[in-house]
Amino acid sequence: MKNFLKTFSVFFMVTLLVSCGNADDDVSLDLNTGDGLGEGTVVDECLGLEEGELVLSIQDQYTTLPGKVSVFFKVSDTSGNPVPGLTADQFTIYEQGRNDDCFNTISTSESSARISPNSQIFSNNTLLVLDLSNSVLSSSLEELKLASTSFIDAVMPATAQESVQMAIYWFDGEDELHLLNELTPSKDELKIAIDGITDDISNDPSTDLYGAVIKSTDIASDLINVSTQDDKIGAASVVIFTDGTDQASRYTEDAALDKVEDANANISFFSIGLGAEIDTEVLTAVGKTASVFATNKDELEATFRDISDKVSERANSFYLFEYCSPKRDGSGENNLAIEINTGSRQGAVQTKFSANGFTGGCE
Repeated sequence: MKNFLKTFSVFFMVTLLVSCGNADDDVSLDLNTGDGLGEGTVVDECLGLEEGELVLSIQDQYTTLPGKVSVFFKVSDTSGNPVPGLTADQFTIYEQGRNDDCFNTISTSESSARISPNSQIFSNNTLLVLDLSNSVLSSSLEELKLASTSFIDAVMPATAQESVQMAIYWFDGEDELHLLNELTPSKDELKIAIDGITDDISNDPSTDLYGAVIKSTDIASDLINVSTQDDKIGAASVVIFTDGTDQASRYTEDAALDKVEDANANISFFSIGLGAEIDTEVLTAVGKTASVFATNKDELEATFRDISDKVSERANSFYLFEYCSPKRDGSGENNLAIEINTGSRQGAVQTKFSANGFTGGCE
C-alpha cells in the first residue's frame, strides 16, 4: 500500500518573454513557460549546492516496504523547457536522519537506484484539435492530413500503451467541438480517422477558434481529474491548429485566453498557425507552452513535427526515481535531497520521508 507523504512546497515561477518571428521567417517556433515550475523545498545550505539551471518539480512520493523510496517528478530548465532523457547515474541521493548534522551521500549503486517505468502511476493524454473551416478544407486539407499523420506517428509510442492516449477533435463555425476520434492508445485508429476526413465534413464555413480553445481546455481539465484518481498522476497536452482568426464571435478573446491561463499546471498548450491571416499574438498566448507558424501549406508537416517534438519532450520529462534507503524503523522522519547533474547543468530538490517499518531486503 502506498504511503503518501505530505511535503512543503515552494514555487519557482519564471516568465520567458518571446517575440514572434518576422514575415521573412519560414517557420517561427516560440517557446513559452505558461505553467508552474517547481514544487519541493530548497535544499539545505549545509549541502553547499549552488542554485542550478534545472528545476525538479515533485508530483508525488511514497514508500514501499521493506525499504523503497519512490519520488515522481518532472524536470525542466529555469525557462520552463522540459528536460527528457535523464538516467539514474546522473542522480545523487542525500539523506539526513535525526542524528545527522547534515546530509550523507547514499551510493546509487548500493541503494539500487533506478529510473523506473512510470506508466503504472502516470497517464499522459494529448488532444489534437484541428481547424476544418472552409479555408482549410478548400486549400490545404491534404497537407493537413499528412502533417497530422506525421504528428501521430511522432507522439504515440510504437507499441500501444494505455498510459499514453490521444483524441482528435475538429471545429468550424458551429458552437461545438466535434469529436473525430475518441481517446485511444492506438495510433492506427487515429491515422484511419485522419485519413477519413473529407472536404464536405463541415456545415459551417466560419471559424469558432475561441470556442475551440475553451472547450478543449475543459476536456483536458476533465481528463486530468479522471486520470488523477486511484493514486495516479495525470498530464495532458492540447494542440490547436488553425489557418485564421476567430470569425464566429461566439466567445471573446479574453474568455479563451483566461481559460488557458487559469488551466491546471499539468496541461500543456501548443498552437500551430498557417498562412498570413493568423493572429500570431493570440496564437502565442493560446500556445503558452510552445507555438509555431508556417507561412504556407508546404511547411505544415515541418511545423507539426516541431510541435510533436515538444509534446514528446514534455511527456518524457516526468521521472519515477526509486532507491532502497538505509534508514530503518525508529529513525523517524528523514530529510531527502535529490540532485541531478548532467555535466553541464545541475539542479536539486529536498523533501521528507518516514522509514517506519523499513527493514533489509529491498531490491
